[in-house]
Amino acid sequence: MTVVDDVRSTIQGLRREVCALHEQLTRYRLVVWTAGNVSARVPGQDLLVIKPSGVSYDDLTPENMVVCDLEGRVVEGEHAPSSDTEAQAYVYREMPHVGGVVHTHSTYATAWAARGEAVPCVLTMGADEFGGEIPVGPFAVIGDDSIGRGIVETLRGSRSPAVLMRNHGVFAIGKDARSAVKAAVMCEDVARTVHISRQLGDPVPLAPAQVDALFDRYQNVYGQR
Repeated sequence: MTVVDDVRSTIQGLRREVCALHEQLTRYRLVVWTAGNVSARVPGQDLLVIKPSGVSYDDLTPENMVVCDLEGRVVEGEHAPSSDTEAQAYVYREMPHVGGVVHTHSTYATAWAARGEAVPCVLTMGADEFGGEIPVGPFAVIGDDSIGRGIVETLRGSRSPAVLMRNHGVFAIGKDARSAVKAAVMCEDVARTVHISRQLGDPVPLAPAQVDALFDRYQNVYGQR
């Protein structure tokens, strides 16, 4: 597959954006070493832009981001793409509204994933961003589309933009890559706070009507319009 000239500028912009967003993963301490990644769908094309595999965050540049098709095959780039590429390509194929996917092993959220336990909705922030609990997806092997299948299976019927893949870590989706990064940041913050709350006693759950009202306000009223 060849990238045509009229989408090249869009891809170059996404290379810059995806590269820059990786700085947020380190800023919020969601990753260590070379783990984790950000990807973005190329609008109107069956393409995605993703982090190269095993490259240090300090060495990431727009030029070494990798362009793949939605089967996970490299279209442009001198590096091998992330080992999560096939999984994320599956998400883009099956969820057309998704424009960005992020993967982290952030400490508190991954600790919940290791327990195979959803993060309960006991905080207004949890209701705002996730519309309920942060769900757990199945255990799946790395390297093919198995993880992607688990992500789609879990999130397709959920308002949550994040899933805790059991014994693995966090995958977050969004309308674009920045929104997916935000969901990953919020996921770790909620997981940490709820964990601390449970050390003090039993957190008080929010009523379903309260969750619905908070989610609606945050998604449709909060912020600049």
